[in-house]
Amino acid sequence: MQGLGGALVKSSARSFFVTRRKTGRSTLIRNSYTLGTVSFCTFATLANGAGQDIVPSEEVAASGKLSIANTIDYAPFEYIGEDGKPTGIVVELAGAVAELLGVELDLQRTPFPALMPGLASGRFSIAWETFSVTPERLEQVDFIVFLQGGLAVSTRPDLLEQFSDEADICGKHVGVSAGSASDFLVDRLDAECVARRAEAVDKSIFGSSQDIVQAVLSGRIDARVDDATASSYFERVSGGQLVVTPLQYDVTPLGLAIANDDAETAQMMLSALERLFENGVYETVLERHGMSAYAVEAPYFVDSLDDLRSK
Repeated sequence: MQGLGGALVKSSARSFFVTRRKTGRSTLIRNSYTLGTVSFCTFATLANGAGQDIVPSEEVAASGKLSIANTIDYAPFEYIGEDGKPTGIVVELAGAVAELLGVELDLQRTPFPALMPGLASGRFSIAWETFSVTPERLEQVDFIVFLQGGLAVSTRPDLLEQFSDEADICGKHVGVSAGSASDFLVDRLDAECVARRAEAVDKSIFGSSQDIVQAVLSGRIDARVDDATASSYFERVSGGQLVVTPLQYDVTPLGLAIANDDAETAQMMLSALERLFENGVYETVLERHGMSAYAVEAPYFVDSLDDLRSK
């Protein structure tokens, strides 16, 4: 599979995509959209003439809407802002895609457990969350990867230098949420520390992320281990009282989901996202939300684990 601007051939024989590059002088514009019954505004930097080679699917062209299923319940990706309107990384990127297509954005609030079944049944065509790409999910849907995530260690600024490499987790007192991926990760790291005869990791289990953050800030524990993207969000909202260390584990691609074999929607979304990478909108949105560390070099289509890239 070739990268940005080249030919993209799916790993199965289901379809063939061709993508093109188009650049131009950027212009700052303001646009408003309707998300269900909620209106909001967003700023997007779009290239002159953008959208000329990005073709809406028949469904989008007929309805005049880009319908996106989303939980609107996972900051900083999608959530209700202080003004009562949807906001966040996914909401802003989806709004910019709708602008490129020349249509209205329709955000359909959907519980997370209903997203995959809804795609598989044809109830909607696009579910835009930060889905981890897994073999089980690939049996039902395809993905367009636009971000990467993993697990990260956060601490106070005065302790940051004590977490410069992976060995530094040994001997530290860290907090995790019960039963989370971080909980199991720390058990694995503890076993590795013991195997190389380093100090064991002292793990404390908490009921909520907020409780762990408070424990770090109060000095009761040295660090917090949690989802990397959520960790960066807490760093931002804490005003720097909590900082993400260089330690990241189990990095995984994250993508929006479309139904298997829906080549038309896949082509539309991939081409639009490529444009947002080219014209700087993608980078600007991630920077605004403190998520630049989780950017990928280019969006790409996945219908097999063989398609996954390192970044």
